Amino acid sequence: MYEWIKFFHLAAAIVWIGGMALVILALRPVVIAQMAPPERLNLMADVLSRFFNMVWVSVALILASGLWMLSMTDIKLTPRGWHAMSGLGVLMCLIFAYIWFGPFRRLKASVALADWPAAGLAMGQIHPLVVTNFVLGWLAVLAVVVWR
Repeated sequence: MYEWIKFFHLAAAIVWIGGMALVILALRPVVIAQMAPPERLNLMADVLSRFFNMVWVSVALILASGLWMLSMTDIKLTPRGWHAMSGLGVLMCLIFAYIWFGPFRRLKASVALADWPAAGLAMGQIHPLVVTNFVLGWLAVLAVVVWR
């Protein structure tokens, strides 16, 4: 049972971190270089909408599986990396919730109204937060692998 829970924990983390890598390193630079703001912002709002729905599922799986795995161990004996990963993971979830309920909502509303300056501002607020979560995700992976 533990192995299955750990598998879903890792799979959800891979989806979240991998999705951020795709958006930050591949999709965003190409759409900025090749598309005008209306098309670019429409595309990014649609892509982020689908991706963020996947992130909500990942968040639920990561939190549930992480809590379950922690509950199966003596908290005093867990590696320090687990504690670091847990703290970083909770911080990532909070940042994501802020993105979802703040700038992402503004992005979708602005795109629906064709208010491109406001949509661009919202997208400009989302990007550094996603980059922050991307870095935090890798720090969590590093902590759990290295800090035993």
